[in-house]
Amino acid sequence: MTEKTTDTGVVTALDVDAVVIGTGFAGLYALHKLRNDLGLSVHAFDNADGVGGTWYWNRYPGARSDTEVTAYCYSFDRELFDEWKWTAKYPRQSEVLAYLNHFADRYDLRRSITFGTTVDSATFNEATNRWELLTDRGERVTAQFIIEGVGLLSSTNFPKFPGQDNFKGEIYHTARWPHDDVSFNGKRVGVIGTGSSGVQCIVEIAPEAAHLTVFQRSPQYVVPAQHGPRDPHTLERINEDYEGYWDSVLRSVTAFGFHESDVSAADVTPEEREAIFEKVWNGGGGFQFMFATFNDIGTSLDANNAATDFIRRKIKAAVTDPSVAEKLTPTELYAKRPICCDGYYETFNRGNVSLVDVKKHPLVEITENGIRSDDREYELDVIVFATGFDAVTGNYLKIDHRGRHGEELRKKWSHRPLTHLGLMTSGFPNLFMIFGPMGPFTNQPPAHEVQVDWAADAISYVRAKGLETIEPTQASEDGWVATCDEIAYQTLFPKVNSWINGANIPGKPITVMFYMAGMGNYMDQLQHAVDTDYEDFRVEGAPARV
Repeated sequence: MTEKTTDTGVVTALDVDAVVIGTGFAGLYALHKLRNDLGLSVHAFDNADGVGGTWYWNRYPGARSDTEVTAYCYSFDRELFDEWKWTAKYPRQSEVLAYLNHFADRYDLRRSITFGTTVDSATFNEATNRWELLTDRGERVTAQFIIEGVGLLSSTNFPKFPGQDNFKGEIYHTARWPHDDVSFNGKRVGVIGTGSSGVQCIVEIAPEAAHLTVFQRSPQYVVPAQHGPRDPHTLERINEDYEGYWDSVLRSVTAFGFHESDVSAADVTPEEREAIFEKVWNGGGGFQFMFATFNDIGTSLDANNAATDFIRRKIKAAVTDPSVAEKLTPTELYAKRPICCDGYYETFNRGNVSLVDVKKHPLVEITENGIRSDDREYELDVIVFATGFDAVTGNYLKIDHRGRHGEELRKKWSHRPLTHLGLMTSGFPNLFMIFGPMGPFTNQPPAHEVQVDWAADAISYVRAKGLETIEPTQASEDGWVATCDEIAYQTLFPKVNSWINGANIPGKPITVMFYMAGMGNYMDQLQHAVDTDYEDFRVEGAPARV
């Protein structure tokens, strides 16, 4: 590693083997893997002032993991797994962030990270076969490889309403929450959005606020998470066979760490189906309702209808006002990323909570005193935007990537994102996108480890062979995109608009963005690339294939 600094110690130029962008779960592990395991010179950049990625920014009331923590963590280090004592099955944001800070300290990663810095551009120099990066602070960095862990759900979607700057109260976004405590005591609060973040903060804010008004565009299927301590039986199973447990996680469809059903909803009687739904609703909760009850809720209309009928009956039973219950009841398929939160529907029984249907009465503007819809004004002291993210592609496209022949990634992806294995895109050598478009539709931390390990192996292959670059061929990229489309359209997910397919962002292409055949099958695809000596990749400087 070489660097140039000013007299004040500010790095102005840096030359390393690899750059890592982002220091969430993926970026921290990539930095550790490449620097500590492979011995490369590596430097990471993050626009936050500390590690944590989405867990650094998302500090809103009620923020917590909705994946059971026995699978929402690193697996490669058994000592780390054993020494960190989680307090809950679904830990709050502060605990997840503390875990990631502990990880950074355990592996001495901070000395290789520049915080408070955004990578503005990355240009591939075909003469040197190296990437040239420029940051918003003027640093110039060159590297042979880039690993981007910029986050699937990190690019904030912050709509701008007419009159927003005139509001006299406080405005917050769940994904850019201040570090200082925010008090809602005695205040009139409005929450815009009822996705995962919105649902969590609505439940948390309601008991404190003088009045909470929820502005709902689309009602959601919300399943209880069943918060509580970690399941001792799961911990026993892990302790008995640590490697076997993680192998079962990775060989499953979702990688969530629970047993996925192999039974079709059509193969049991209506009474048995009801009992299974009831057991998971009250017991396992969370993502288990979609994936541990029956194996075809995401693919069979009959199975999906059985699940939605059950949840609708739960909503009707939980909400005392029939008109409110009707507003809260979805009519579409249960085919978005599942939302899990305890007490959501019951929150609307509170006398200080009201619900506004913004499809029926669209929001027109933000006034000095609150929010005006097409039929009335709601006076507020605080407005909370829980409007989610420009998911999957958002943060990738914020960086001005220029590949071979000056090709712009923004133009290449203007109609839809294109990758091979959800990891690389043709024409952009040595650029690895962790959880990029057309990656697996699964729990992220285990998939992050798998993808980073694969990228590290590819880098080792390039260096060991005396090569310079690796990138997918156009044919392999075309084939992967076609495969992802074919699989996705065998499921129900494309039939419902959500961030999963880009429908939540005006003007964004609505398209398939995930490989939906499961984590186990995805790992087979990664292994195939290795076993075939990267035959689906262009490797510059390699001997001719025979």
